Amino acid sequence: MALSDVRGNPVSTDDQASLAAYERAQSLFHGYYGDPLGIIDQALADDPVFVMGHVLRAGMMITASDKCVEPLLRDSVEAAEGLYDIANDRERRHTAAARAWLNGEFSTALRRYADILIDYPHDTLALQVGHIGDFLLGRSSMLRDRVAGILPAWDRSMPDYGYVLGMHAFGLEETNLYAQAEAQGRRALEFNARDPWAVHAVAHVLEMQGRVDEGIAWLDGRRDDWSADNMLSIHNWWHLALFRLDRDEIDPVLALYDERLRESSTGQVLDLIDASAMLWRLLLRGVDVGPRWRQLADVWRERGGTGYYAFNDVHALMAYLGAGDGAAAQELIAAMEAAAEGGGTNAMMTRDVGLPAARALAAFVREDYALTVDLLRDLRLIAHRFGGSHAQRDVLALTLVEAALRDGARSLAKALTAERMALKPASAGNRKLASRAAAL
Repeated sequence: MALSDVRGNPVSTDDQASLAAYERAQSLFHGYYGDPLGIIDQALADDPVFVMGHVLRAGMMITASDKCVEPLLRDSVEAAEGLYDIANDRERRHTAAARAWLNGEFSTALRRYADILIDYPHDTLALQVGHIGDFLLGRSSMLRDRVAGILPAWDRSMPDYGYVLGMHAFGLEETNLYAQAEAQGRRALEFNARDPWAVHAVAHVLEMQGRVDEGIAWLDGRRDDWSADNMLSIHNWWHLALFRLDRDEIDPVLALYDERLRESSTGQVLDLIDASAMLWRLLLRGVDVGPRWRQLADVWRERGGTGYYAFNDVHALMAYLGAGDGAAAQELIAAMEAAAEGGGTNAMMTRDVGLPAARALAAFVREDYALTVDLLRDLRLIAHRFGGSHAQRDVLALTLVEAALRDGARSLAKALTAERMALKPASAGNRKLASRAAAL
């Protein structure tokens, strides 16, 4: 007799042990804690025909946004496809969604996950994979609305309700609904104080509003909740470093880089992105970071995976440019050019944003500031198309401002810094940029 998971979703298995392992793994996955992959791999070793185990594993690989895990994604998709005859409707639809992602049709995959939620609004796997997919594609409104669409089917008595609220909080923040986002993030943490995604959502609100002192206090005050044994800890350390950087506390930022951002740089690609983004911000400020660029570039080079996801490629390029590795930079740009000629969602992302951004960064390091400005001025209007958050994509806007300042484009620099001041008047970093523009 087929069973249901703890949220009432049908599963094709009649093995209680497999379902129990699935619940343990999915709970860890929702909170980005521990080793959910290890748990589900053991369950699949014991029960190779456990369909939901294969699609959960596929979902984990999708959210990694990393070419390096593509073989694991392929294994999971093909295993689930081989079990089509015993799978139920929901499992078959999960398999089809994961297959679309594997084939490079990221947008199609996200629509299929959305369709699952229409019929199974308590399917937190479809919700989480879709939510992270929306983040990877920079689909801000869907970060909010994918969750909002199923919220009426939920209440506080249901398992994982706090995680659902945490995802909604981030979507509200990315659509500039800051007061609602902060309230929803804090509410999520009332259900689960150790939800690092909800902690992260509130940190984003404080960053976007320039509430630097509050941001530092928020992350420091909840450090025991988010800083250990979870995949988002490095990213939350990055947010703390951002707050410190706004106060021009360079030595503490470098210490955070050395002690936190760099220590796990051989792990997730998200960690490498955070490391590159922080060092690039320091480069824009004229800070000599010594051998850190070379060390980071070596990790990116060893990892490979170019041409899979444009957002990753641009951050790898930052490391190569920072390290002065022109050969690696040109090789990467060539790989991006080849990717842009292909099909699938990443080809569009690379054509529209990735390649122009890469060429702008390359122009910046060779001190062709006029070209940097020319490439980035309009690109910033569509930069969301290659994914990431507002806070992450701000590195391109900062590069634009710095290029305008160094090019002596006083009127443009004043306009750009005025834009920033209007959004975050409390930001010391913005005030410093505006002062430099006025003094040109």
